[in-house]
Amino acid sequence: MSAMPPICNPTNDNMAKVTMYTDGGASGNPGPGGYGTLLMYGEHVKEISEGFRLTTNNRMELLAVIKGLEALTREGVEVDVYSDSKYVVDAVEKRWVMGWEKKGYKGKKNPDLWQRFLVVYRKHAVKFHWVKGHAGDPLNERVDAMAVAAYQTGDLLTDAWYEANQA
Repeated sequence: MSAMPPICNPTNDNMAKVTMYTDGGASGNPGPGGYGTLLMYGEHVKEISEGFRLTTNNRMELLAVIKGLEALTREGVEVDVYSDSKYVVDAVEKRWVMGWEKKGYKGKKNPDLWQRFLVVYRKHAVKFHWVKGHAGDPLNERVDAMAVAAYQTGDLLTDAWYEANQA
């Protein structure tokens, strides 16, 4: 794949637009897990994936979005995120995460990732779109395959926060 060019706002009236597909999963939940992220900007495509030795499905779904947003090289990008995770899509689009933040994430899972998400989310104009998983959308199927391959092959990373904070 070609490297993603710097994303910039060429004119004040023409914001750069990126399409992102994300997926995450864990075998056993918790268990080995991974995420897959696909970024598209014009003719350019970038794929990102990693696997972890012990994590959860929801952590990987959220991390897929975070890693995609962190890969953008400029602020102020318009991003359409396609995800099959109701956990992520609803938390953002229904603004639940804003309430969780105000309450210090008390009683909520994955506060480390939600805090990290909000930092990068606020740098861009992000819109989430829920897609049904395993329903034949070729790009959703691609990121699903990337997520699975990430934890089935290669060296697995440590999800340090998760492992340190398991109940």
